Amino acid sequence: MSALSEIGKSVRIERIMNRDSGNTVIIPLDHGISVGPIKGLVNLADMVDKVAKGGANAVLQQKGMVRHGHRGYGSDVGLIVHMSASTSLGPDPNNKVQVCQVEECLKMGADAVSVHINIGSETESDQLCILGCVAERCDFWGMPLVAMMYPRGKNISNPNAPDVVAHAARAGAELGADIVKTNYTGDPDTFRHVVEGCPVPVVIAGGPKTETDMEFLQMIEGAIEAGARGVAIGRNVFQAEDPTKMTRAISAIVHLDKTAEEAIKILK
Repeated sequence: MSALSEIGKSVRIERIMNRDSGNTVIIPLDHGISVGPIKGLVNLADMVDKVAKGGANAVLQQKGMVRHGHRGYGSDVGLIVHMSASTSLGPDPNNKVQVCQVEECLKMGADAVSVHINIGSETESDQLCILGCVAERCDFWGMPLVAMMYPRGKNISNPNAPDVVAHAARAGAELGADIVKTNYTGDPDTFRHVVEGCPVPVVIAGGPKTETDMEFLQMIEGAIEAGARGVAIGRNVFQAEDPTKMTRAISAIVHLDKTAEEAIKILK
């Protein structure tokens, strides 16, 4: 990577991470490609505005939706363009394919790009190849790369198993990711093993919508305690009763070291 590219990557990373805490709150809003216009994403511009007001550092979108819901109104928020896609209607939803180029994302004003890799899937090798190639282009252009590293496949009996999650996270770093998003293992002690084995910042996924807000916030508190550098959480935010307050509560834990018990007061 050239000196100029390093500067560019550093400048862009500052747009998606809090300078004081060094952590990030990313709200993925790309679910429309996978499962259609579900609750919370029918009006994308409105949802971007709500999470930006709550203090999100960045939103994550597919390239075609950037024009329908980013900036030009309300609070500013970083933009991560997602470069992977599959649909729930296809023969293999775990087969994530590359749907755009880093150069396209630069033209759209992206602060970072992301790719989705399903470790253990039938097409793992193809997806790893995509990750490696995208990482090279990101280094060339000075574009931060977020790798979503999920253990998913017929041989993955427990996608939250500490050794499996640690392997998936490390694979993302091995191939050049600047930030790795992966599953939470369920408790700080086991997740600390994941963080220690990954030399780049690790953020946790939210997964399916949780039964209670306290359960959700406690998961985030545990991850931060273990050394996670933030979250990349979608459904538990954009399908929350009040997405702005939920984003604010998450930010209190991620950036201000608040406990789940303290953060949940923001929702009331």
